[in-house]
Amino acid sequence: MVNELSPDHNIPWHPAFFEAIQMELEAYKDVLEFKYEYQLTTDPLRIDTLIIKKPKDVKIDKNFAQMFRSENICEFKSPGDYLSVKDFYKTMGYAYIYAGTRPEVDISDITLTFVEAKYPRELVKYLTEVRGYAIEEAWPGIYHVSGDFFPIQIIESKKLSQSDNIWLKSLNNSLDFSGLGAIFKASNIKGKNAPIQAYLYAIIQANPHTLKEVTMSDLTVDDVLMEAGYIPRWLEEGREMGREIGREEGREEGREIAKKEDAKNFLALGISPATVATATGLDMETIKQLSEQ
Repeated sequence: MVNELSPDHNIPWHPAFFEAIQMELEAYKDVLEFKYEYQLTTDPLRIDTLIIKKPKDVKIDKNFAQMFRSENICEFKSPGDYLSVKDFYKTMGYAYIYAGTRPEVDISDITLTFVEAKYPRELVKYLTEVRGYAIEEAWPGIYHVSGDFFPIQIIESKKLSQSDNIWLKSLNNSLDFSGLGAIFKASNIKGKNAPIQAYLYAIIQANPHTLKEVTMSDLTVDDVLMEAGYIPRWLEEGREMGREIGREEGREEGREIAKKEDAKNFLALGISPATVATATGLDMETIKQLSEQ
């Protein structure tokens, strides 16, 4: 049977966003450097996604990236979460810390991008009525915010154009038949070597009922990705080993081993330990041990 809908906090949305924004900007991969959960200090302060433009003066025509300067900070809110005033100030703080701790970065080189599925009404109300900022919709779902030192934009991903921004638009838990089908089609065009495993895993796990409608079968999330070639064969072999042991020594032990195999392989894909712990249900100590193996 198709997996039951999991709580959103168990879905690895942030690595999916990291892959989605890379797919959106694939045409510029030679002049952009993407850093996932970029750590600002020795304390756990991490930018969701940092996009560095190389060289600084390269022109990018992609709608949401036209405002990019050399250092571009992105804050992503998972479906079901919302962009608050506190989130706004936190990300502004990240920008100042980033510029203040890196001699090669000038404060004028930084832009801020906030991505949320829905329109952040409370934040927009605060920015316009309290801070006196002006907000203009430059493209469908892309709002430029003026009035601060930083170039700022807010992206309402559900309102984005599917033809221009299919990867970011589809990063949610309410895809319909045509939306999920469009992602499968776009993924097939990219090919099995495209770096979108985490992206596909997240949206399929988040939309199980639509998945069943698209496939008209009892395939699981993993079955679909395996058949499409997006989950490497070694990952399935690890799961099968866990299933074998589960049959011989008990279901619980088998599930635990399968989780550990999943965790090791997700770590090998570059997904952060914190996200792997959330996705697998394993504790951070276990994740740390697996990362050292």
